[in-house]
Amino acid sequence: MHKSIFSFLFITCFFSLTQNAKAQKLDLSKAQLYTTVSDKNTLLRSLEVLQNEVEKRSGIKFQIVKKLPKSGQETIIVALENDIPKLADSYKTSLNKLPEIKSEGFKLLVLPTEKTVLIVGKDARGILYGVGRLLRNMEIRQGEIHVEEDLAIATSPRYPIRGHQLGYRPKTNAYDAFSVAGFDQYIRDLSLFGANSIEIMPPRTDDDFTSPHMKLPAIKMIVEQSRICKEYGLNVSIWYPNLGKDYANPDSIKKELKEREEIFSILPKLDAVFVPAGDPGDLEPDVLFAWLEKEAVLLKKYHPKAKIWVSPQVFRPTQKWFDAFFSHVNKEYSWFGGVVFGPWIKLPVQKIRELVKPSIPIRHYPDITHNYSSQYPVPNWDLAYAMTLGRESINPRPHDEKAIHNAFDQYGVGSISYSEGTNDDVNKFVWSDQDWDPERPVIETLRDYARLFISPDFTETFAQGIVALENNWRGELLTNESVDRTLLQWQQIEKQAPLKVQQTARFQMGLIRAYFDAYTRQRLIYETALESQAKEILENAKTGTSLASIQQAKGILETAWKKPILLDYQAKCHSLADSLFKSIGAQLTIKKHGAMSGRGNFIDLINMPLNDAPWLLDQFGQIEKISDESERLKKIHEMLHRTDSGPGGFYDHFGDSKSWHRVVQNLSWKEDPGSLLSPRTSFGVGLVGEEWVDEIQATGFKGQVTPRVWMKQVKTLYDQPLKIHYDEIDPKADYRIRIAYTGRFRSRMKMTTDDGQTVHDFIQTGETPIYEFDVPKAAISDGEVTFIWNCGEGERGSQVTEIWLIKK
Repeated sequence: MHKSIFSFLFITCFFSLTQNAKAQKLDLSKAQLYTTVSDKNTLLRSLEVLQNEVEKRSGIKFQIVKKLPKSGQETIIVALENDIPKLADSYKTSLNKLPEIKSEGFKLLVLPTEKTVLIVGKDARGILYGVGRLLRNMEIRQGEIHVEEDLAIATSPRYPIRGHQLGYRPKTNAYDAFSVAGFDQYIRDLSLFGANSIEIMPPRTDDDFTSPHMKLPAIKMIVEQSRICKEYGLNVSIWYPNLGKDYANPDSIKKELKEREEIFSILPKLDAVFVPAGDPGDLEPDVLFAWLEKEAVLLKKYHPKAKIWVSPQVFRPTQKWFDAFFSHVNKEYSWFGGVVFGPWIKLPVQKIRELVKPSIPIRHYPDITHNYSSQYPVPNWDLAYAMTLGRESINPRPHDEKAIHNAFDQYGVGSISYSEGTNDDVNKFVWSDQDWDPERPVIETLRDYARLFISPDFTETFAQGIVALENNWRGELLTNESVDRTLLQWQQIEKQAPLKVQQTARFQMGLIRAYFDAYTRQRLIYETALESQAKEILENAKTGTSLASIQQAKGILETAWKKPILLDYQAKCHSLADSLFKSIGAQLTIKKHGAMSGRGNFIDLINMPLNDAPWLLDQFGQIEKISDESERLKKIHEMLHRTDSGPGGFYDHFGDSKSWHRVVQNLSWKEDPGSLLSPRTSFGVGLVGEEWVDEIQATGFKGQVTPRVWMKQVKTLYDQPLKIHYDEIDPKADYRIRIAYTGRFRSRMKMTTDDGQTVHDFIQTGETPIYEFDVPKAAISDGEVTFIWNCGEGERGSQVTEIWLIKK
């Protein structure tokens, strides 16, 4: 059993009667809705939710009656647990057989002989979540509403915090295009899967104030978001970074407090303020906590019960910084809510749990929205995907998200996810369901998602389609034949589905990924073959034919864009992108849809070259300038054999899975999905003077075109050593090591061996890619060696792309 240090307060129990292969179904098309609850502050919008969601799918609106209908009339009864004694004996008996429920929990029971459905909440939220689970289990079609007769559930959430960040700002790939009604529906949808918290953002963040998509000024929209949450009975948090220039100067503090008072005073509901210690707004802990104390006084004025939560998030941390931070945390200030564990935090959450007092809660802030350069990147993601889908594509990762959640959930009190838009839609519902019950199988969440949001007629096929999309990202794309089968699955749904389903945004998000993945794989196969043909031409170049061979090879490489393949797939992706922009404001291109670069505009990258053509063509241009034929042939040979390590040597590219057996793994991915203690793959060549590049391209250092392999490397984060092991080395030989250091961190790194020998002292990487050193003879005396890289304190991590071990 999955355990939590808070499990004695938040217990989840689930009870279900034995399911028959073909369970009988109760017809609720003529059902009436009755409630024993008269308090509007308890009912809130729960009955409205049930009515609205059923009516929009079936055309049938449940009538709310003031008296309990007579026996034989289909009825849905909504009640509080305290109201159970008021119910008929048969109802009480059946309900009391179900397990006990706790805060926010509910009992959901179908009594077929009485033609009755009972929704009994422990409290107001329990009623809302009971309504949500009924909707998730109903089969609703036009003019039809059914539910299985043996449905019997009693469940309470494992964790008290279950939510998502919905920031209304330009940097998101969709939220800035949401209307008030759009936010209302999205927040409602999330609540149906157990979410109880929504995190908003102030108008001033590390972003522009406005975007062309915004329906309202940000300051007005966050008021609406807060109001919506209040009406549903959900908590409101606000992510509020420190962007001021000086938090010690009285005049600056006064200005910052004035801004916050404007925000705090207009929000109808606010339960928490989350302040990242960095990214943006780096402050020393003493200054940070002194400032937060002043902010807390103002917060209490308008929202007396609200607390301030803080993350130890800092890009270039030092031990001194952490010591000071946790010293303040453990003082347990009255205004302090707890610690937030999120992206770019050096310490594993287990360590944070050890450092802070048991009474201090930890809230997870999982990055569910990004594919790389993130807290939980896609493990060993194929470079072709990284180059085309980018950092923020539509990214359903249900099984990955469950594994990440369950690796660390016991160290916290739940989570509010970090999201940049609708691209991570599936992941949100998985996280909410896992925060409610970490034992719940992911496929059941997907089935509920499909049944409610797509159609009960495609429950299984859609759920399996989502799983197939996740499997598209497993292993090497070139050999992953399941990608084409995944497209067939989605095309079959598309062929069978009525127009209403085809026009559903959530269906289109899955369909566009199926087409995009298949298109990318076929392009990769095509362009890889063209590269092989071009190289073969050059390998056979002889004296007097070098220039002609280059021209012929160039023509073959240019075939990729002069004779493109699968234009219908490409057109389909563009058409679906247009539809998603119209329906939910998804911004999948910059020019047409107004996306920000690197923020979900993956359709712009659909034809990114997937082979080494950019580098080869650049090399061709340089070689053609050489006047001497023999020198040209020599340079062609060097280009084609760039990775050759010579007789008895070794060559490895650590962006390639074939070389990963040499990388020393401390923990498995499931044990350390954030790779704080283990190596990960990363992307980007690294440009001088730029720490962040939105797209993964074969351009690096001082702007030169680089080999494709330099775009992917192995790295460890912060001061975690990177270890690469070689065996079967000739102990009698002398070796020289050539290393390609690429990647966007450009850290100061030191390289040693497992026996303490220094290969090179600290050097500043990022100015040039290739370095060479002699391997200390003593280090290989036993025929094997482990090379170890460490970076300096405050650096972001160590990165290695290629190694040549050259036998002298």
